[in-house]
Amino acid sequence: MAQFLAFHGLLPEPEKAALVSAVPYDVVNTEEAAALAEGNPLSFLHVSRPEIDMTPGIDLHDDSVYAQAKSAFDKLCAEAPLKLDEGKHLYIYQLEMDKRIQTGVIGAASAAEYQQGIIKKHEKTRADKEDDRTRHVMTLRSHTGPAFFTYRDSDKINALVAEECKREPLFNFTAPDGIRHTLWRVNESQSETLAGLFASEVPVFYIADGHHRSAAAARTAKECAPANQNHTGLEDYNFFLAVAFPAKQLAIMPYNRVVKSLNGMSEDEFIAKLSEKFEISATDDAYAYQPGEFKFYINGIWKKATPKFDVNALGVIGSLDVSYLQEFVLAPMLNIADPRTSKDIDFIGGIRGTKELEKLVNSGKYAVAFSMPAVTVDQLMAIADAGEIMPPKSTWFKPKLRDGLVSHNF
Repeated sequence: MAQFLAFHGLLPEPEKAALVSAVPYDVVNTEEAAALAEGNPLSFLHVSRPEIDMTPGIDLHDDSVYAQAKSAFDKLCAEAPLKLDEGKHLYIYQLEMDKRIQTGVIGAASAAEYQQGIIKKHEKTRADKEDDRTRHVMTLRSHTGPAFFTYRDSDKINALVAEECKREPLFNFTAPDGIRHTLWRVNESQSETLAGLFASEVPVFYIADGHHRSAAAARTAKECAPANQNHTGLEDYNFFLAVAFPAKQLAIMPYNRVVKSLNGMSEDEFIAKLSEKFEISATDDAYAYQPGEFKFYINGIWKKATPKFDVNALGVIGSLDVSYLQEFVLAPMLNIADPRTSKDIDFIGGIRGTKELEKLVNSGKYAVAFSMPAVTVDQLMAIADAGEIMPPKSTWFKPKLRDGLVSHNF
């Protein structure tokens, strides 16, 4: 069963929470982070994207960047201030976007259980990104960005969480992007009860978002253990920050694709080639609502493509729309053998809508856009259970968790 433990959380003063909290480091580039943090010295982006306070163009992996992160973190702890809870707590974290609410529990997840597969993954991680996150965590001696977990619903956990949410929250604010963030501190006794329910009710966690954070946490634990002659496995460095949400509350948005060229084909030739494997029909609706179809935008027109083959016969991974698009369209027709490294394809989060796809193609920078159905939470779990890996850029979770509301020191 999965461990999900109470810990000594590091939190801002309630009246400063909105100023401190920030979008995750990996959803903004340097310029976007600088714009968001401008005029706000308490923004956690000064810690998670420290280069915004350094010479433009600096190597993001230079020693001085990590030193700057540590300096900014220490300054924020002193000036916000960020205070360490005396007791060990779990925390309830609720997000509301467009009248849809999801409520999760913030706790300390086990790095050992990540290694053992009790915390299941569905994406590959990149060594360079693991290196960066591990170094950032080790320099700060703190996990400041939570991993995003999900689990199969438990009525007992749901009931306890609902009861806790009846109390006055510690934080309650609406971020500039319109997403409401509410946080409750669970008292020590109830935290123990809730941790016990996770241990008895939740056999495994699934990483929804935060694969690199989780991998970095496992590496952090491995690096810290040899330096402690009395290592027991229960030290804080063996655990990392995560938020766990019940699966039924989650909504996955699609991850769409735009491709720069048709690999020497005309638009008519491309459609003719596509029609060998897919039924092509006109459509006025740009959204792909269900598995087993995708829409594409070319020459100012949206069209629907429905496979002529049996999708279900392709297996748990092959039956994903993004998988058979890659196998039957992107690789053989458009010469995009590896979408992780190809410079001819870009990925557009579903939050931007299909108008963004039209804009990109109409600009002339891209030849065709693909509007994809969203992967379901059930599909994500089935893939993780099978020990399989999803194609890159398959899922887009929204809303995003904020950094800086609760950190986990070690």
